[in-house]
Amino acid sequence: MNTNERINQRIAADLGLSANRVAKAVALLDEGNTVPFIARYRKEVTEGLDDEQLRLLSEKLNLYRNLEKTREDILRLLDEQGVLTPELEAAVTKAATATELEDIYRPYRPKKRTRATIAKEKGLEPLAYKLLEGIADPFAEAENYLNEEHQISTAEDALSGARDIIAEIASDEPRPRKEIRSLIFNRGLIVSRGSKEEESPYEMYYEFSEPLKKVQPHRVLAMNRGEKEDFLSIKLEFDEDQALAVLEKHYVPRQMPEETKNQVASALKDGWKRLLFPSLEREVRNEITVAAEEQALKIFKANLRGLLLTPPVPGKRILGLDPGYRTGCKLACVDQTGKLLETAVIYPTPPLNKKEASAAVVKKLIEKHDLNTVAIGNGTAGRESEEFIAEVISEMNREIEYTVVNEAGASVYSASKLGKVEFPDLDVAERSAISIARRVQDPLAELVKIDPRSIGVGQYQHDVNQKRLEEVLGGVVEDTVNQVGVDLTTASAPLLGRVAGINKTIAANIVAYREEHGTFKAKKELLKVAKLGPAAFKQSAGFLRIPDADNYLDRSAVHPESYQVAQKLIDIMEIDHSDLGKPQAIPQINIKETAADLEVGEPTLQDIVEEFKKPGRDPREDVPKPVFKKGVLHLEDLQEGMELTGVVRNVVDFGAFVDIGVHQDGLIHISQLSDKFVKHPLEVVQVGDVVEVKVISLDVKKKRIGLARLHLQ
Repeated sequence: MNTNERINQRIAADLGLSANRVAKAVALLDEGNTVPFIARYRKEVTEGLDDEQLRLLSEKLNLYRNLEKTREDILRLLDEQGVLTPELEAAVTKAATATELEDIYRPYRPKKRTRATIAKEKGLEPLAYKLLEGIADPFAEAENYLNEEHQISTAEDALSGARDIIAEIASDEPRPRKEIRSLIFNRGLIVSRGSKEEESPYEMYYEFSEPLKKVQPHRVLAMNRGEKEDFLSIKLEFDEDQALAVLEKHYVPRQMPEETKNQVASALKDGWKRLLFPSLEREVRNEITVAAEEQALKIFKANLRGLLLTPPVPGKRILGLDPGYRTGCKLACVDQTGKLLETAVIYPTPPLNKKEASAAVVKKLIEKHDLNTVAIGNGTAGRESEEFIAEVISEMNREIEYTVVNEAGASVYSASKLGKVEFPDLDVAERSAISIARRVQDPLAELVKIDPRSIGVGQYQHDVNQKRLEEVLGGVVEDTVNQVGVDLTTASAPLLGRVAGINKTIAANIVAYREEHGTFKAKKELLKVAKLGPAAFKQSAGFLRIPDADNYLDRSAVHPESYQVAQKLIDIMEIDHSDLGKPQAIPQINIKETAADLEVGEPTLQDIVEEFKKPGRDPREDVPKPVFKKGVLHLEDLQEGMELTGVVRNVVDFGAFVDIGVHQDGLIHISQLSDKFVKHPLEVVQVGDVVEVKVISLDVKKKRIGLARLHLQ
């Protein structure tokens, strides 16, 4: 079995797929195809793997290819050192993880000068091995190694150096390391102690202990952060006797003479305390941290996908409000297309409290631009701003409502190069107000302008590996954008840049072409765009839409490579192009037989039929719309037992945070999310869900709201 086959088999085993199916997906990825393209337009090849499965497959592929590279490097290094035996080569070849490979190579890794290397320089290595072989009289043997030049004046000096060598051997040997590592995972404790007496978010960890195998991922990340901020001291605890029993099993045979046994046992105890346990403690903490980070990344992915799929609210003419105190609240009026109409600044909040003058400005802007919605950012001064807006619209004789928008990342966009290019004459807060308004109209189009790490959904986003976080969240954005589809005639460069096969340069070129030549009339016109060649066209064309195109197929998600098949299907169905887009006009067909007649895969044909019924259907249509309000609720207004409607803003390991309209999200603990056992909150809720809740606990002073979900599932 060659390396590629071995990798494919491992991926297949990990994902519960056939090796053949994995091999076909890997071949498509290696050809340069993007995940969205494979998921949508190569279903026959992969037997329907979706984007999430393909992302995971791709990650596994990179992991195992890197593992193979490490294996090759270790074999090369061992060979160069002249220590590569058939047995050692077999062990390296058989190793299944990076940890196993590191364990095997550890004894041969070049080291800094240690107590053991110094002892070896003094010529004491043979004595160490004689001790391990069980010589009868260690002191007598040690006399043979006295050397004034090496400062070995007594037998104890020689034995001390030999014990240092044994200690290092025992700490480096792969088999006992693996065995003790496993014991630590299964029987060890993680212990946290407070290093300061002051109050902090980490108080629950000031006297904390839990079995490693039970510790929750979010607790690992919380303790790591507390340690980094010098509030906590973290360590692992493990029964030394269990570790020494394993080491003695490997190095102290029963028939070993008593005095020699004492020497070796002393070396093993020293090696455990000084070398092996500190090393394994670092490794184990790193492993549980990596596992915790991966769990956090899963939550990020799910939450970000839910946020990006927040449904657009078209047709709204919006007043965006970026709250503030001393610098005032920035206002931005946008029309139903998101075009900026006017900006202003008002001061209804402390310290100026110019409510009357501010109300006059808001009313004037609403009347002047015929606005029907106010979008308020949920940042600093958001509560006061909401109270102010609720009062203003109650005084107006027109239909107008408001919604509170999660403004996470708006300031990042407004201070970015993109924000400056889009609105060069506006200040940062005014750009934020525009972003807040547009997030109501089309959240996806606005959120793609922001680094997904700054959007603020998930837990401990600053504590995980930032490169990995960027890769994972970037994949979610790409998959979501392509799942929804992009209007080629209006999309911004940041949105186009997330389409499969299109990079930032090509996206900018598309916008430039559109500005010079006018709106696109057909998808094939894309091939005239600079640097957009056949490969990029193949990957991207299916995800782009031209709503008013003469060719109906250009309005849809049917890929241009299937246009001929689609036309033949139109002829078979005996329908007119004017019938396309009308579900009732599309007749039923036998997919299996028709696919065989047209020599096309059944999944592709099924997708074409669906596009005939409703072109480019937006999956966000199935998601509840944002909650709009006309009145305001205060934290002090809440009472236990009160039933409310809220929107899930964030999902974490232990529950879901819900916006119930009081500028302080309430927590539905995982135990209150369902009447059935729930392993993780994401099984029953996701970001953007509208939920009915009941207040079950309230601490106004600490601003903590405990909720229970009604109508449990």
